[in-house]
Amino acid sequence: VIMNSTVNSSRAVQNDFKDAFIKNFIVVLFGITINYINGIFVFIFSRSPVFYMESKYILYIYLVINDMIMLSISVTLHVMGYAVPLVNVSVCCILLLLGSMTHKNTPMSLAGMAVERYIAICKPLRHSQICTVRRTYMLILLIWCVTFIAELADIIILLVIRPLSFFSSNMLCYFLSVYSTSHNMDKSVTVNVLFLSFVWITLIYTYFRVFFAAKSATTDAVSAKKAQNTILLHGVQLLFCMMSYITPLLEVILVPLFPNERNKITFSNFLITNVLPRFLTPFIYGIRDQKFVSYFKKYFSKCTGTVGSVN
Repeated sequence: VIMNSTVNSSRAVQNDFKDAFIKNFIVVLFGITINYINGIFVFIFSRSPVFYMESKYILYIYLVINDMIMLSISVTLHVMGYAVPLVNVSVCCILLLLGSMTHKNTPMSLAGMAVERYIAICKPLRHSQICTVRRTYMLILLIWCVTFIAELADIIILLVIRPLSFFSSNMLCYFLSVYSTSHNMDKSVTVNVLFLSFVWITLIYTYFRVFFAAKSATTDAVSAKKAQNTILLHGVQLLFCMMSYITPLLEVILVPLFPNERNKITFSNFLITNVLPRFLTPFIYGIRDQKFVSYFKKYFSKCTGTVGSVN
């Protein structure tokens, strides 16, 4: 009996290790692949000064870099959950702060990019005056400041409620574990509702303004149609971002229905809501934008030794 229980225990450990290895391998593989693709566009941007003077490309590459940071932190926290389950709370707070900031930066950036497209189509004569490079960088700085203040509030709440010894303790490093007070929950719900409401109102307003502009004879119909499609893609990307907010609800619903598949459900939720949506960013602007594609072909041709030209 003892031998059988030992064998069964050994097999369970092996299965757990195999399951953890496969999950982490998939997450890390996707993370490296997505960051590599995004890194190519960052490289093209950095080597092509022609992009430096256009606000839409600055906002796009900022979103790409933001996604790379967010994905790196998400993958790191996922691997740490298996390799180093218990993390110092102070270190964990810093990682969660950066992760939450970049997560909220995404919808705010999408709103900014939608407004830029709206101005380009509906107010083309004022676009160069309104969407200057300086104002674009000021907008990026403003987004970081707003999200920083919103996320810093969680740490302040802990400083007020928890003893200082709490920050030197070790615990599982995920949001609901560290920020478990009712005040943190209320703050999180309030901030998420405000952020997402603002972004949705912005996307809907800009889409319909561009839509009606496309119907007028004074607007370039092709450019207006492309701007409409871009804003729609922003909406799709925002929906994926919102999925991370309903992940806990999905787990509450699905886990009782499939109790033996709890690990698979939580892993699938993480993959679908945190990792795979980062695939969308290169396609929304990078691959759909002719100028980016032309420079991509130029540098690709240099790497392969063939002759390429930039239009």
